[in-house]
Amino acid sequence: MYQFYDGVALPFVIAEVGINHNGSVEIAKRLIDMAKECGANAVKFQKRTLDVVYTKEFLDGPRESPWGTTQREQKEGLEFGKEQYDEIDAYCKKVGIPWFASAWDKFSQSFLRDYDLPFNKVASAMLTNWPLVKEIAYERKPTFISTGMSSYTQIAKCVDIFRDWDCPFTLMHTVSTYPCRDEDCNLNVIRELIRRFDCPVGYSGHETGLLPSILASGIGIVALERHITVDRCMYGSDQAASLERRGLELLVRDCRMAMRVMGDGIKRITEGERKTEQSLRYFRER
Repeated sequence: MYQFYDGVALPFVIAEVGINHNGSVEIAKRLIDMAKECGANAVKFQKRTLDVVYTKEFLDGPRESPWGTTQREQKEGLEFGKEQYDEIDAYCKKVGIPWFASAWDKFSQSFLRDYDLPFNKVASAMLTNWPLVKEIAYERKPTFISTGMSSYTQIAKCVDIFRDWDCPFTLMHTVSTYPCRDEDCNLNVIRELIRRFDCPVGYSGHETGLLPSILASGIGIVALERHITVDRCMYGSDQAASLERRGLELLVRDCRMAMRVMGDGIKRITEGERKTEQSLRYFRER
């Protein structure tokens, strides 16, 4: 069940670049460096075929951005193609950190397949795109499945597809608001996902701070995904819910300590307590 985490300190930390590169490979490289230096285990991007994922009416709609005044111009400005991903692939190999991406359509999944990536990802928005889910499960590659906006019935159908194809997966508890209020994180859903589906469960957080992610790590998640950015004030819908360098450093440090802090629940008298006992329990027990 946990085979693709062997030898890795849990939780497995995924630093999501997503579209926070703002169309710049150089910014993407800075974020890759940041992820590696802060101790993340992998970096993640997103891939879309715009004319498949979105309707023409939507793409022709208005949207002010650094790239123009339509939705199409904005989304084209954020979309990397083969030349950019070739460069990212080479750079990640040079730096020594694996990368992968969430595909939002079957053409994008086919595009990513050429890079022989170690993981797949089902984005929350795509969990009910059954043809895409089957395309991903067919590869039998370890897959992270985000569950935002999804009912237990929908999650169960997705899980059944992955089990039918004997494809290893990790469910990722997610609340799909950007940013997400701490009080909306509902971390006890993690326990319920473990109970209902008897599988590895992680957490993909969109909060602005660190507390929910650290608490989730204490519950016992096997994977943790957070967006990263070089500057939360940059243009972009995901920037405000992302972590800058110091935030990522603290996240990696504290989330890996959380499970050790929680312990195993067995009551023990520590060696330190025995020394304290000698000085504080000076009275004679009767």
